[in-house]
Amino acid sequence: MGRNLLMSSLENASFNIIFQILFRCITFIINAWVIRNVGHEVLGIMNVRLLLLESTILFLSREAFNRACLGQKDEINWNQLMNQIWLSVPLSCLLSIIFVYVWLKILPLGHPEHAVQYEFGCWSVALSCIIEMCGANMSLTTQLFCFIKLRVALETFYILLRTFLFVSIIIFDRSLALIAFSVAQVGSIAVVVLCYYAFFHWYIKNKPLYAKGALKSKMVPDVILHKLYDNMDDFNFTSLRDFLPKHLGSIQGTFNKKLSILTLSFAKQGIVKQLLTEGEKYVMSVSPVLSFAEQATYDVVNNLGSLAARFIFRPIEDSSYFYFTQMVSRDLPLHKQDQNKIQESCQVLSQACKTVSSIGLIVLVFGQSYARTLLTMYGGEAFVASGLPVQLLRSHCLAIVLLAINGVTECYAFATMTSAQLNSYNYLMVFFSVSFLILSYVLTSIFGPVGFIISNCINMFARIVHSIHFITNKYKDTDYKPLEGLFVGKIFLLVLFIAGCLCKISENKILLQSVFLHIVIGAICLLFVLLAWGYENRDLVIKMYKKVFNREEKVSLD
Repeated sequence: MGRNLLMSSLENASFNIIFQILFRCITFIINAWVIRNVGHEVLGIMNVRLLLLESTILFLSREAFNRACLGQKDEINWNQLMNQIWLSVPLSCLLSIIFVYVWLKILPLGHPEHAVQYEFGCWSVALSCIIEMCGANMSLTTQLFCFIKLRVALETFYILLRTFLFVSIIIFDRSLALIAFSVAQVGSIAVVVLCYYAFFHWYIKNKPLYAKGALKSKMVPDVILHKLYDNMDDFNFTSLRDFLPKHLGSIQGTFNKKLSILTLSFAKQGIVKQLLTEGEKYVMSVSPVLSFAEQATYDVVNNLGSLAARFIFRPIEDSSYFYFTQMVSRDLPLHKQDQNKIQESCQVLSQACKTVSSIGLIVLVFGQSYARTLLTMYGGEAFVASGLPVQLLRSHCLAIVLLAINGVTECYAFATMTSAQLNSYNYLMVFFSVSFLILSYVLTSIFGPVGFIISNCINMFARIVHSIHFITNKYKDTDYKPLEGLFVGKIFLLVLFIAGCLCKISENKILLQSVFLHIVIGAICLLFVLLAWGYENRDLVIKMYKKVFNREEKVSLD
């Protein structure tokens, strides 16, 4: 097979970063408009309650199957893979019934005027999740065969279509905000799933013609056709029926036992991981810690504070997880595996750790001086008048450093753990999740919304310690030291410290006189910080430049 996994992972991360930027920009604009024209309460219901329902159903339905199937393309029969991923559909139906009941009957709403729209929204979100699971087989195929541009294009189309539907209904009648949200969710995801099936129907139909050199299209240039069909000899689907579940008989087995065990391990882990990821929203929903207006404020600040995580860290984590699952075997010790792959994966892990740690430190330092400026530009003076949003955003900058480190180290651990290690880690994750929820409730009662961030920092630090311990043990009998990437350069740290001091002085002395000049000073300081990082990591910068702009060169991090 001719496709390059590292190049595909880097390309996937790059496109995902662009997609996340587009998605967040659109979301922030809509949120700002909703705050000013509809109200904080409605935004809190949409962004906290309904999106939490979607996140819960999707994560528990999809995550375990997707993670288990990603590393098994060359080891397990394709029909068994398809059967396994299709199990997410009945699971999503069951989870939808359970969680919609919980959301409607157990979790308090407190706003009778929104009750009818809220119920419609809950059922709509559940339906959208089930429809999305009907396309999980297509999504898995695009990942395994590196249809990166297709995936990003459809996800971008999904965001644009959802935004168009939502805004169109809101403009028609602002009182139908929750209805607009619901219709946009179902309509957009249904269209995208149909697009997936339509694309692969076209792809399978034309693949034999391309092999014979007879495929010509006015709509699709030859260079794109070449990229779509070249090095795809292992793509053996002959019709859309091959993407559907089927009974394989008792000899071959409808399901693969090893894959089922691995899926179950990820499922156990997924429950507690979901609690860790969305723990503060569960606390908000279950207990009357914050009103919907306060929840909306926290959500807005949390989203702004998570820009780096959503734009950069998450795409890097997703691409890295796929890369590590393909390069490092779960069940073999490192010395028995292909040492070229181990060396390359070790270098990738080291450079990923250094990159995300440096980004996290930059966000931490500059966030202390530009939190107020960013929030004022986004929500106006009235939004930051209480001082709480600024305090939340500054605190969140510390969480971003830990989030950066935890994302990459835990990603490698999950990608290379054996099934037994995953099962063992599940018990530890239960402890982390329970502790996190208790800490969130207690610290929020003491410190207010900032308590959510403090508890999250404590939780991520504990998970980082565990992941570092796992990676250290994995490489203890080798000469590789991938965790050295966590130690960023001295020149970078020095320049970053000086830049932080200058920006803080600018905030205290210049901000009140000129916001523009304060931003310019920050931009200049950031430029010097990036130059310092580039100087200390010039070999990596040069290699990455060659990988991006010279596709003919072999991709490695040697």
